[in-house]
Amino acid sequence: MFVLICSGGRTGAQLASLLIAMDHDVRVVENRPDVLSRIHLELPTEVIVEGDVMDLKVLEQAGIRDADVLAATTTSDENNLTLCYLARTLYHTRRTIARVNNPRNAWLFDSKFYVDVAVNQAEILASLIQEEMSLGDMITLVKLRRGNYSLVEEKIPAGARAVGKAIKDLPLPEHVVIAAIIRKGEVMIPRGVTAIEEGDEILAVADLEGARELAELFSAPEYSSRPSSGQNGEKGLGRIIRR
Repeated sequence: MFVLICSGGRTGAQLASLLIAMDHDVRVVENRPDVLSRIHLELPTEVIVEGDVMDLKVLEQAGIRDADVLAATTTSDENNLTLCYLARTLYHTRRTIARVNNPRNAWLFDSKFYVDVAVNQAEILASLIQEEMSLGDMITLVKLRRGNYSLVEEKIPAGARAVGKAIKDLPLPEHVVIAAIIRKGEVMIPRGVTAIEEGDEILAVADLEGARELAELFSAPEYSSRPSSGQNGEKGLGRIIRR
């Protein structure tokens, strides 16, 4: 995959490093002397294209006509919106990703300017806090399908309602599939007759609401009886891990 990154600031340079490590073809456009001196130490020289990201000739030199993805990571929301718009309308770039610098401008980053994905740090933090308060001890390992589904993990504590019950007898939420059970260090493929044991680590695919219900089903009695997030101001005890 060929990714064109517009701006070699900290965000753009780190993104480039990660993509290069995953064997993607990457170009970074940058013209600030201080930034160029730094990224020439961090990135291969052939990856860096020196020039103004708002100059179409520079973008064409960087290969925008062949780019699969354009990532607009400048510190200007106006520039990021313009870059996404130009990439799609002039060069038919398949995917556009834009950094949102000012959360007040987030409403602009949608199909009007051909932004496929808007990276809004304030929104991401708010989402993390919301999930932190609602999923108890459940851990989110991976987000699937742009955040609609997740691979979650829950370790079964003593006294959980699910202990001793076969999977087929559990009141599993509609949008939840138990994918695997890790028991005493061994990975098991679950069957309907497989009974849940204390200490099992359950891996499941679930949407957000399903994950909340699953956390309740697998939690210890002292936690499951507490009010959920938003009731009496009491917070859950969990943590969220994203990769």
